Amino acid sequence: MDKSELAFLGGEPSIKTELMKFNTIGKEEEHAVSEVIKSGVLSKYVGSWDEDFYGGSNVKSFENACSKYFGVKYSIAVNSWTSGLICAIGAIGVEPGDEVIVSTWTMCACATAIIHWNAIPIFADVEENTFNICSKSIEDNITDKTKAILAIDIFGHPCDYDKLNKICEKHGLILITDSAQAPGAFYKSKMTSTQSDIGGFSLNYHKHIHTGEGGIIVTNNELFYKKMILIRNHGEAVVDDMKFDDITNIIGYNFRMGEIEASIGLEQLKKLSKIIEKKQAIGNKITNGLRKISGLNTPKIEKDCSHSYYVYPLTLDNKIIKTSREKIIYALEKEGVKGLFGGYANIHLLPMFQKKIAYGKNGFPWNHVSSRKNIKYEKGICPVAEELNDKTFFGIELCLYDYDEKNINELINAFSKVFKNLDKVEKVKLNEFQ
Repeated sequence: MDKSELAFLGGEPSIKTELMKFNTIGKEEEHAVSEVIKSGVLSKYVGSWDEDFYGGSNVKSFENACSKYFGVKYSIAVNSWTSGLICAIGAIGVEPGDEVIVSTWTMCACATAIIHWNAIPIFADVEENTFNICSKSIEDNITDKTKAILAIDIFGHPCDYDKLNKICEKHGLILITDSAQAPGAFYKSKMTSTQSDIGGFSLNYHKHIHTGEGGIIVTNNELFYKKMILIRNHGEAVVDDMKFDDITNIIGYNFRMGEIEASIGLEQLKKLSKIIEKKQAIGNKITNGLRKISGLNTPKIEKDCSHSYYVYPLTLDNKIIKTSREKIIYALEKEGVKGLFGGYANIHLLPMFQKKIAYGKNGFPWNHVSSRKNIKYEKGICPVAEELNDKTFFGIELCLYDYDEKNINELINAFSKVFKNLDKVEKVKLNEFQ
């Protein structure tokens, strides 16, 4: 049975209704940007100790609005969440040879922000059901060089803040959280990233809210706040006049958010709660429609947590489903399902760690300062994440599309049709050019 014969599983494809792109930008943002342009002040930062060291009025208003919305003392607007991660890692005072334990199941910036400060990323495995960092794997990887844990609220589900904070308290570590995909999700009574020492959110174009590019760092720690604003804006030129004595890692950058982006952020933030409510309604309806399909595991939401559904995550039970994930995805796409992807990042297996090219002919520069005999990033160190990536995990990018009731019903019908016809799907011959 070749592709031409698979046209497809009988009848027309299940998806007949156009799926609209997810878009949160409207007249409010257009008006806000227009006002900034009329003012002529597109940015107001200066790289010296001055009232404008903190940026313009829109940046300050956006930061204040974020502090109020997320319930934290301090918020810092930056030009990207990658910049935010670099600020956060630098602010905790890591030095060459220090180790930061990070989930392998995330975006590569979580590792490169650690390397940026000549610290060592140590990869921890993930939980099979939530895909968040595994507390046992963290404990197994702690050494006398461990400085911090970087945990990620992946796909929109919060990590276990209580467990992570207990580990940090026990070992004297700092907790940094990356909630790029989970703004507005709750762990118990508080939002993601508000129960760690430093946290934050991405504002790039496919997130729940966005400013094109951008990020927000949040913290309740005054010292970390001061160090991060110095790293954001040429802090090395400011510390003397500011009378700031702790200059560890105060190599300042231009990580500044402009007035246009901040004005958009102010309007976007007003919409976040309703956006999350709608994503949750979509996710819950999909779950209700798919949960009875044998061998298909729908998202597990832990007690006292809410999910913001940046991605709708699924896994296959290979004890029941013998058809490969790739064939199932192919069949679903033929039925018209959009936004599917198989596997996810295992960043310990990226070429920069496997080939060591990024570090020159002598390999990793930190082996001579590490308390470990040798730092190895090899397949097998994160078996759960690797199994998920290789065989069982696939997701729907809810972040890219806006679903109405008809879209959801057609999606459910497509899944039902494919999983009822796995015997036919199994006969598909895939190739690398599909």
